[in-house]
Amino acid sequence: MKDLINNLYKNHALIYKVLLFICATILIVYLFPKQGKFKYNFEQGKPWQSENLYAPFNFAIKKTPEEIDKEKRVTIEKASLYFNLDANIEKNVRTNYKEGFYKTFPDSLSNTTLNGLFKTGELIIDRLYDNGVLDENYTFANDKKSVILNKRITVKQTLFSNLIQQKNLSSLVDLVLKDNNKARYHTQFLALFFDIVEPNLTYNKSLTESALQEDLNNIAYTRGSIEKETLIISKGEVVEGEKYQILESLKNEYKSQVWTDSNYNWVVFAYTLLVALALLMLLLFLRKYRLDVFNNNTKVTFIFFNVILMILITTLVISYNSKYVYVIPICILPLVLKAFFDSRLGLYTHVITVVLLGLIVPNSYEYMFLQIIAGIVTILTVSELYKRANLFISVGQITLIYIIAYFAFFVIHEGSVEAIHWETFGLFVLCGLATLFVQPLIYVYEKLFGLVSDVSLLELSDTNSKLLKELSNKAPGTFHHSLNVANLAEAAANEIGANAMLIRVGALYHDIGKMKNPTFFTENQSTGINPHDELSSFESATIIINHVIDGIEIARKNNLPDRVIDFIRTHHGTSLVYYFYKKEKALNENVRKEDFMYPGPKPFSKETAILMMCDSVEAASKSLKEPTSTKIDKFVENIINKQMEGEQFLNANITFKEIQSIKKVLKHKLANIYHLRIEYPE
Repeated sequence: MKDLINNLYKNHALIYKVLLFICATILIVYLFPKQGKFKYNFEQGKPWQSENLYAPFNFAIKKTPEEIDKEKRVTIEKASLYFNLDANIEKNVRTNYKEGFYKTFPDSLSNTTLNGLFKTGELIIDRLYDNGVLDENYTFANDKKSVILNKRITVKQTLFSNLIQQKNLSSLVDLVLKDNNKARYHTQFLALFFDIVEPNLTYNKSLTESALQEDLNNIAYTRGSIEKETLIISKGEVVEGEKYQILESLKNEYKSQVWTDSNYNWVVFAYTLLVALALLMLLLFLRKYRLDVFNNNTKVTFIFFNVILMILITTLVISYNSKYVYVIPICILPLVLKAFFDSRLGLYTHVITVVLLGLIVPNSYEYMFLQIIAGIVTILTVSELYKRANLFISVGQITLIYIIAYFAFFVIHEGSVEAIHWETFGLFVLCGLATLFVQPLIYVYEKLFGLVSDVSLLELSDTNSKLLKELSNKAPGTFHHSLNVANLAEAAANEIGANAMLIRVGALYHDIGKMKNPTFFTENQSTGINPHDELSSFESATIIINHVIDGIEIARKNNLPDRVIDFIRTHHGTSLVYYFYKKEKALNENVRKEDFMYPGPKPFSKETAILMMCDSVEAASKSLKEPTSTKIDKFVENIINKQMEGEQFLNANITFKEIQSIKKVLKHKLANIYHLRIEYPE
């Protein structure tokens, strides 16, 4: 059991990567649409690229969305209105009419006149309740079919315009009186009917809506069918009109017939294999070519997080509307990875992500071509991301590449530019603007994952920063030494293609630990008094060695990034404080060498190895007397060769050829510093 626990602890980093790999695969497959992919790609108005297509089974032709919308509109327009009828109202009105008539019209009128007026009033009531009087003034169209119900039984069907609204009562009374030559009695009849007329029709909203919904549900979404083995489309034939709709119907039928619940698990399994294969290629690339990144679980997590984030955003946009897929700023991915790592890793990860997205986006070949080309342009054009102008220029170039590539694809498919979709160019512009969001995103990533970008390095390289100001005040000699080392290291880094910005910052801060005891270091001794004269060799060596530990403490207190602290930890490696060791050995033969050695670790990158060389050379160069080119060459060779003999660069991925190039740069730079000239004959 103990051995098992020990093995798990030893391999915890690898176990974490395996778990990360499995979780990322499951999450990406979960985000993907849970269905297969139709094996034919086609677009409306473009030629059919595959061989002749025959119907693999019987299927119905689905109506277009426009046809269905039209049928729905017609159904809504023709839908009936339902009104409930209260039959007792008309009886009450007629009873009230008899009582009110003789109160309204005087007895002085002749019986013949009264009888005529009474019958005219009954005609008005007949006209009012022939179809019915509405309880409100509704705004329905006059030609809407209306159904009048009494206790759920249809009494009559008519047009809405035939139903009497209360606002039309006066005009109806006038019309009947005029037809019967009784217009002079308008005032009396109007007063009478305003008192006795009651509405007998009430709008039944729930029944009207349920009947409409039933009619909408009865709309057929298919028209006609295609028999098995029927030729659907021939190679080279343009996909348009009826052909396009048949192909869309076949594609949808595949989802219901081929991708059923029975083989859902197979589809998910197939997606899992493809996603796992792609992510495995990414891990293998890191292990083969970026071992330092592979060994850092935080960095691997960061890369996987960005891949998943891009897939998440893309799937969300596709589920909303796939035509907006080109708004997604995929090129942010290579930009971010280049800012924190390097161009090759950024491009490789970008290609893997685009390949994964090709499984779910429409027109996958066109999409993948555009995004991969845009990614290459991003990597080639974006340099020195901390310069704002560079980012704007690169985003403009990326947007232009998108537009040119899309235009070329459209012309290939259409053969002309007459029907080009100009709004797609607007999507590319929006994508370019969204890509500018990379700057604040990099800042967020620095805080979340503890990474360092060139933007942060540029800020740290400012000699007016608080920490470097403090160094220049407390230890001016050390500060001057750090500046010289930074210049040498930057030149050496440029020579072999290392990260010049990172190494310059590391050089500026590598000796900040000397601020704790500045006078114990010769470059800060301006009075001629050496405090080491009063100390033993062991005590002196301890103070000298402790400047590394003190530097780490100061760096952490001032929140310097770990990548910068690495330079403080490694700039002396496990080398020997030679002067005090020799001094002590002269007094004591049994002196322990380990007591006079720096704790390490040894440099483990090109950048930290370069700093170690430049620091030693610059510090020792102060002891050169009457320097010549020969002396400088021999001096540089001796120092760096001694470091190599001490195996200080064993853990750094630096070659002998690169070390020779660094020596050459240091010799040239020192010669310039000491203003050496060729000797002219007298």
